[in-house]
Amino acid sequence: MPRQSFINIPVKNLAKTREFFSKTGFSFRPEFSDENATCMVIGDNIFAMLLAEKFFKGFIPGREICDSAKSKEALLGVAVEKRAEVDKIVENAIKAGGKEFGMAQNHGWMYGRNFEDLDGHIWEIFHMDEGKMPEEMKNRK
Repeated sequence: MPRQSFINIPVKNLAKTREFFSKTGFSFRPEFSDENATCMVIGDNIFAMLLAEKFFKGFIPGREICDSAKSKEALLGVAVEKRAEVDKIVENAIKAGGKEFGMAQNHGWMYGRNFEDLDGHIWEIFHMDEGKMPEEMKNRK
């Protein structure tokens, strides 16, 4: 079995969050979804487990959930195959109620934009063409 990544993220309203990410273009695995959690597919072996806050708290006894509207603990980066896909995902997120975060970054070989979801988590959507990466970066050790 190949390695898989499951990123666990607390959300305030699971139904609204699922609707938001559906409109953004993501799909879900129903076998890992119920009233407490939904499994969003990011890639072949990469998933975001969107967990209702009460359920998430069960995994972090004695700790508080970070208020993502005020503080950030992580940036969630997702690489996509085409530059146009970056814009499509971010525009869909904005139409679904998210907010663009920061400005688009264009480094020639890498292009990205960020959005904030309904709970304030920041998602970095980017495309890289490693064939156009500057030589000095390719040769780093």
